[in-house]
Amino acid sequence: MKVGYISDDIYLKHDTGAGHPESKERLIAINKEIKTLEDSLVLLEPIKASPKIVSLVHPHQYVSHIQECCEDGLEIDNDTITSIESYEVALKAVGAGIVAVDAIVDKKIDRAFAAVRPPGHHASKQKAMGFCLFNNIAITARYAQEKGFEKVFIIDFDVHHGNGTQDIFYDDDSVFYFSTHEEMSFPGTGSMKDIGVEDGLGFNYNHRLASGSEDEDILKVYKEKLPPLVEEFNPDIILVSAGYDIHERDPLAGLNITTEGIRRLVSEILTLKDTPYIFMLEGGYKTRALAQSVRVTVEEMMK
Repeated sequence: MKVGYISDDIYLKHDTGAGHPESKERLIAINKEIKTLEDSLVLLEPIKASPKIVSLVHPHQYVSHIQECCEDGLEIDNDTITSIESYEVALKAVGAGIVAVDAIVDKKIDRAFAAVRPPGHHASKQKAMGFCLFNNIAITARYAQEKGFEKVFIIDFDVHHGNGTQDIFYDDDSVFYFSTHEEMSFPGTGSMKDIGVEDGLGFNYNHRLASGSEDEDILKVYKEKLPPLVEEFNPDIILVSAGYDIHERDPLAGLNITTEGIRRLVSEILTLKDTPYIFMLEGGYKTRALAQSVRVTVEEMMK
């Protein structure tokens, strides 16, 4: 498999302040760990996404609002911090997904891993939250549809529910959103009763995991619940919100998934369908565990 790896030093310039868990140290650790794999990867540089591309999901007035917040270095909320560079950084986080789609279309790669920040899956159409400014995976999904991938399946294994991604596609039958997340965790959304509305009815699936869940608990969901949904939906491309805060050593969550469990989880995802895959980094806040988790993900993607 030709696997693209997309990252950039500009992602280090999003300054969330001292002590914030979503820090540049996350990417520094990841890129150091991936260094030994670089000869086997197709290294790609993200572009700066245009406001037009971002507006595939977010209204123009919201994009302007985020730009103004970043220029002033405002806190959007207690968790979601901006700095003067954050707008440019966020546009390049979106741009990683655009580059991944284009490289797949041009047959330069079969799969891609985008190591980006800030993350995106909590951002709804008009609200930033949970460390997220723009919804990277949602914009990638809409861009992929513009490039001919009509049916998009999004898998989100972050420990926190991707409320923004769910909201964006909740009435849409062209994008299936599947999430596993820890019950009672931030942001408190992601009920198993939430299955979509109108055209999107039946195209949203949530599975809450009990605090303390281990490898076999999450793997059971990915072995038994996910495959028939993918088979029935028959997507043209699969996108993955890869949140490594499921790891047993992560400080912001309460699941007990091992590094080897993450490897097996990724393997289950990659065997779902012979189709392009794009993984985009979401959470993961214990830097060593995060770096190791990304490494095993990329290793599985190369098989």
